[in-house]
Amino acid sequence: MSDDHVYLSLAGIGDGSGHGSGTEGVDGDARWAFGTGFTDPLHGVATTLSEGVDGRALAACCTALGDDALVSAQRLAQWCTRAPELEEEVALANIGLDLLGQARLLYSRAGQADGSGRGEDAYAYFRDADEFRSVRLAELPGGDFAFCVGRLLVQSAWRLAQFEQLTGCADPVLAAVAAKGVKELAYHRQYAAEWVVRLGDGTEESHRRMQGAWDELAPWLGELYEDGVAESFGVSPRSVAEATRAVLAQVAVAAGLTDSPAAPVPGSGRAGDRTEHLEPLLAELQVVARAHPEGTW
Repeated sequence: MSDDHVYLSLAGIGDGSGHGSGTEGVDGDARWAFGTGFTDPLHGVATTLSEGVDGRALAACCTALGDDALVSAQRLAQWCTRAPELEEEVALANIGLDLLGQARLLYSRAGQADGSGRGEDAYAYFRDADEFRSVRLAELPGGDFAFCVGRLLVQSAWRLAQFEQLTGCADPVLAAVAAKGVKELAYHRQYAAEWVVRLGDGTEESHRRMQGAWDELAPWLGELYEDGVAESFGVSPRSVAEATRAVLAQVAVAAGLTDSPAAPVPGSGRAGDRTEHLEPLLAELQVVARAHPEGTW
């Protein structure tokens, strides 16, 4: 079977700005992940708040987007030694590193924006579950590989649509972080789309598992489509939702998947609603830092 047309044609889906194409993420520079380079994305970018930018709103936006990335990265890290092939294990680990890099930059900006001076470690290691503002889809257990790539497709398509719009936001630091993230997320989306199609259009068993994962993801999409955390910085929730739905619809058709009519799960991670899965995930993430506060290695 050939699924090249699906994830390559994702280049045509977006907000019309020309950002975020699947080919943009890998053109002339093929590698597993963009976050492994040594170029400082903030080199030469002014860190002082621009006039008219609300520091508290900026901090809240950066914290929420950072939380999404950190929690997603931790879930992907759990696939180390568990992925179906070594090649996929490396790919998922590097995607997690990309997201971890985004989280670090966003947390640092949050500490600058609200005047607290908190560093990235304070945000990542010394907050409890009820203080996180990540979407709940990110904190769900890893499931099987079909659920992993299905969730990655949803999250990367949705995050890419946000970051495309954030490249033009009033805060130069957030704009620079988004510009770097667009290339990374375009690759994440391409990788996930390829696997969703391969599984959905594969064997009877792989199709069954991919359809099951698609159904399992459906109730959590409403929270993403209604998210307005970055609206103050030029992101339109409606256009983000439309772009995300367009990607998912295109991939679903190619994979032979049908949409589930499941009702959305009430509540919102942005408002502090959590599942029972985040607390143990953070306990695993934070155990060393909390056991040795202020420790250096």
